[in-house]
Amino acid sequence: MNDYILVQLEYIVRVLVAGFCGAMIGYERKNKLKEAGIRTHFIVALTSALIIIISKYGFYDIIGTPGIGLDPARVAAQVVSGVGFLGAGLIFIRNQSISGLTTAAGMWATAGIGLAIGCGLYLLGIVSSIIILIAQFLLHRSRWWIRLPIAEQLLIKIRNTDDSVTYIEEKLKNDRIDIINMKVNNLDEFFLEVTIYAKLPKGYNKTNLIKLFNDNPLIKSLEV
Repeated sequence: MNDYILVQLEYIVRVLVAGFCGAMIGYERKNKLKEAGIRTHFIVALTSALIIIISKYGFYDIIGTPGIGLDPARVAAQVVSGVGFLGAGLIFIRNQSISGLTTAAGMWATAGIGLAIGCGLYLLGIVSSIIILIAQFLLHRSRWWIRLPIAEQLLIKIRNTDDSVTYIEEKLKNDRIDIINMKVNNLDEFFLEVTIYAKLPKGYNKTNLIKLFNDNPLIKSLEV
């Protein structure tokens, strides 16, 4: 009986370690003001560890029973697909911009960490958590040492003149900004609404877009 309790205490340690690793990843995401934070990642990692422990050790009392076969890997596979469904709810599409992919991938990785620690692979789970945290920190787009092109959407309301659209195109071209897509709507007889999806140069500060057009009194508003 005492051995049985000690074994379960080890399982409790596993789920707590898994939850702690998940909370670390969630803390990094929350600092980036992402949708899924500490509690969500904690619960995903802890529950993944709990499920794999149940899958591996929860059916010892019926092992050897005629007609019953056990496959612990089956439950682990269901965790991966189930968390994938959960992560899909974190992905948002706004016009042509997608956000939440990294957080969804982190949720998926957190489930993997929980499964590893639940199986007793402490070192693998903890080191994987640390690697994910380092990658999130070093590869964040605000890091000075890595400059990648980014895309932004501009919403410009400008007075309707013969050269309004040409003016916007030339301004962007002169600042080495590529227009991926552009849509023009007539708000009324006086103003146009120009929606632009543009590719910015590497290292370009998007606040410069506001400075780019602030000298034109014909522009009523600019939203980035």
